[in-house]
Amino acid sequence: MSGEGAWAASATIIRMSEYRQVYPFTALVGQDRMRLALELNAVNPAIGGVLIRGEKGTAKSTAVRALARLLPELKVVRGCHYSCDPDSDHLCQDCRGRLEKGEERLPWEMRRMRVVELPINASEDRVVGSIDLEAAIKSGERRFEPGVLAEANRQILYVDEVNLLDDHIVDVLLDAAAMGVNVVEREGISVWHPARFILVGTMNPEEGDLRPQLLDRFGLCVDVRGITDVRERVEIVLRREQFEDDPEAFMAAFSEREESERERIQRAISGLDAVEVAREVLEGIARLAIALEVDGHRADLVARKAAQALSALEGRTRAGVAEVAAVAPMVMAHRIRSQPGQRPHDVAEVAGRILGEA
Repeated sequence: MSGEGAWAASATIIRMSEYRQVYPFTALVGQDRMRLALELNAVNPAIGGVLIRGEKGTAKSTAVRALARLLPELKVVRGCHYSCDPDSDHLCQDCRGRLEKGEERLPWEMRRMRVVELPINASEDRVVGSIDLEAAIKSGERRFEPGVLAEANRQILYVDEVNLLDDHIVDVLLDAAAMGVNVVEREGISVWHPARFILVGTMNPEEGDLRPQLLDRFGLCVDVRGITDVRERVEIVLRREQFEDDPEAFMAAFSEREESERERIQRAISGLDAVEVAREVLEGIARLAIALEVDGHRADLVARKAAQALSALEGRTRAGVAEVAAVAPMVMAHRIRSQPGQRPHDVAEVAGRILGEA
């Protein structure tokens, strides 16, 4: 199958999956911290993604797919492999070329946000894309075969069992997530395209962990466990059975909650830039990072962005120490240096003390 044909087939599969009945985000029982981490990244993808660690059957993948249904539709250039925004300066080389050739305005359409899943056995070429060297040598034509990162631009990139991926592939994903650009270089030929996405990785710690260097590069990290409250466990079973028996009726029952949450996220995205973070709050973040002995400065940057996103979600125009305290465990816990025999820090307790003093 040609590159164009393979792309079309892949895109068709993804578009068809959009029409599957998706369990409502607001119908999920418990796992509040996981849901909050996902929403924070939806409001501000610059947070750097979220790693969800937990045992099987804790609604990790269900929550990711449900979130996509709450996010606003995208305005995309019609026919663009990378779903470029026609009103943005972050255009791919193809869209820039069309403008340079005289098109005054790129044609566009609205498209629903989707979840692009990375296969566990994906090769580097499948992830970043590949350059057809034979075509380049024979005809001088630079033909690029887009990969998963091209499909994921402006979407949610979901990586299940990320700890089982080759470390080099994880490096590539995290580099693209941090820079917002994917660069492919082969035999002196260089191609780049935008790669801005909401990165969500999930893993079961029993199957192995990520190297600390990779773990640190996930903006947020959340540990989820099976719910131990009897009433909540019963409610999970009842809701799931109702959804399986009649998905449309179940979704209709939660439609008002879904619409309310959708509007809340949309307002937060629109109002994010207006949220102020005072210097005193940044000083509180710095003191907390020092007290917890976290490595580097990434935690400070992420804490600031996460607190700002939380304030936007809550409809506030200033981020304070309360927001920092709320996001601190998911920002700091996976970045703490630990020595053999050292008792792990209780991040929430330290945050309450340090930020309370601030």
